[in-house]
Amino acid sequence: MIDINLFRQNPDVIRTALKNRQMDPAVVDRVLALDADRRDLLGRVETLKAERNNVSREIGKSKDAAERQTKIEAMRKVGDEISALDEQVRQVDETLEAELAVIPNIPQEIVPIGKDEHENPVVRVMEGKYKNLDFPAQPHWDLGVKLGILNFEQGVKLSGTRFYVLSGAGARLQRALIAWMLDLHARQGYREQYLPFMVKQEVLFGAGQLPKFRDNLYHDVEEDYWNVPTAEVPLTGLHMGDILEEAALPLRYMAYTPCFRREKMSAGRDVRGIKRGHQFDKVEMYTYCRPEDSMNELNKMLADAEAVCQGLDLTYRVVALCTGDLGFGASITYDLEVWAPGCDEWLEVSSVSNVTDFQSRRANIKYRPADGGKARLLHTLNGSGLALPRTMIAVLENYQQPDGSVVVPPVLRPWMGGIDVIRPE
Repeated sequence: MIDINLFRQNPDVIRTALKNRQMDPAVVDRVLALDADRRDLLGRVETLKAERNNVSREIGKSKDAAERQTKIEAMRKVGDEISALDEQVRQVDETLEAELAVIPNIPQEIVPIGKDEHENPVVRVMEGKYKNLDFPAQPHWDLGVKLGILNFEQGVKLSGTRFYVLSGAGARLQRALIAWMLDLHARQGYREQYLPFMVKQEVLFGAGQLPKFRDNLYHDVEEDYWNVPTAEVPLTGLHMGDILEEAALPLRYMAYTPCFRREKMSAGRDVRGIKRGHQFDKVEMYTYCRPEDSMNELNKMLADAEAVCQGLDLTYRVVALCTGDLGFGASITYDLEVWAPGCDEWLEVSSVSNVTDFQSRRANIKYRPADGGKARLLHTLNGSGLALPRTMIAVLENYQQPDGSVVVPPVLRPWMGGIDVIRPE
């Protein structure tokens, strides 16, 4: 959430940010009008309360019964007026909060200006061992089925479209990827968290998922339980309402969770295979830090995510998201995309973002400076390290052999129980 003081002091910064995000800046005027109404109402309330306090003292001193009664009746009317104004303040507060809650973060100056994903510049391309196969590459939706490790029909039978079942070596490969990523991030300095896969509404609000993405979330209608769309949400909630000590920063966390999102999918290549689904696994990195350290932490997190691609020896590229493609809470984001020769496309497997104080303001997360000064909002960052199943797609399609078998990447073999090559089951 953006600081209301920025609206008051420099609203053009927010107007420009919204225009660059391809959004209507008219919301800035609505916020300013509501803020002015709120301050006017509060001023009237304070004036009436001061009047009531003064008259109350006069009533206590007055010895004339009739005069006291007249003033008491007048103050009852003042009290009613104060109550009415308090209700107006509550309504304006509610409307103002609703407007502020759906305004995205302000992009940093170095973020390229662009309309959509087609204007995201490629920062660098890193070639892995299998950039070009010397035989026709099979897509994973054929390869996995022939190997007997991927079953779409069973997924549909169990849950409906956009679900699937991984079996045998396929399930083990997925688990190996998760375990290896967690071990790698532990060595990089992240502290593992095992988190609830359901959270309360206030946690989703603090992380910036509500109310903006309500239609994409799964919710228990009887309880205040929401399935997590990403571990970023409970990792934000871990310190919701806390004041951390500066000496403890940065705090670097990681977590594996399944993720649940309603996918609004259109016809075309995006719906083939396991690229998009309502349930998927992901290992997430998350950092709390001082504001002055957040760009250095962004560079570290990006390097740590790249290390996953490098460890798997995948060809990947780093893409800088332009203003029109930037996520709701992000001030700057870099995507990692891996090459999938069977799909014949680049697949996004990670978004690494500096969220600045956008989440910490919503979730009221601060730190106390070492010099004992006033508590300050800290910065948060998040990044996938990496998201599955697209990483699974890249492994299957890049490590496939001419006979249809798949070589297990060396870094994953300690978790594969002696399976070096996946053959038809």
